[in-house]
Amino acid sequence: MSERILLVEDDAMISDALSYSLSKEGFEVLQAFDGPEGLRLAKEAEPHLILLDLMLPTIGGLEVCREIRRFSTVPILMVTARGEETERVIGLELGADDYIVKPFGTRELIARIRANLRRVGFVEKKETKFGTIAIDFSKREVTRNGEPVHLPFREFELLAALAAAKGAVVERSTLFDSVWGTDWVGDHRTLDVHIRWLREKLEEQPAQPKLILTIRGVGYRLVAAEELK
Repeated sequence: MSERILLVEDDAMISDALSYSLSKEGFEVLQAFDGPEGLRLAKEAEPHLILLDLMLPTIGGLEVCREIRRFSTVPILMVTARGEETERVIGLELGADDYIVKPFGTRELIARIRANLRRVGFVEKKETKFGTIAIDFSKREVTRNGEPVHLPFREFELLAALAAAKGAVVERSTLFDSVWGTDWVGDHRTLDVHIRWLREKLEEQPAQPKLILTIRGVGYRLVAAEELK
């Protein structure tokens, strides 16, 4: 079953472009172009996640978020402009789960969507294999050569975020926001530490990784399954 995304965006060109990109990633996309339609679909269509623009006609995004929280706990990912920090804070206080700031890349958006879906236990694919590594998303279990590998919460989320990219490079900032959240405060080198821990548990030779690769100056990538055959 594909994840059903409700996209609430009043600009038809932006909405259609996002809908196309999300559909290519395997999502089922429902479109609403104003607040009332967004609320109706949020109730009737039971989406798995709502991508909600703050600047909407008739009923603004903040009020839509407030109303949705009266009847649903569905993850809400707000779309905001750079100068809307106050609105972002209010939105999070009203019950939004995350936000993404315009302009953003499709890869970052997909990573955030998948991260929020994982937090509520909805995953597109139950199991993925990478060579000797198998990831069961529904059970949050990882095995290597058939043997269980214990991964704490952050390490599993990091591995899942890399796996969702399907062999593509994931930027450091995208990984960090996806796994630790946009409001996390601390040393950003913690990402490198968690990558090292993952390699120690999953790689044959952690010092010479062949599974989780470093793309210098950009981020990391998990090699695609077909690369390991």
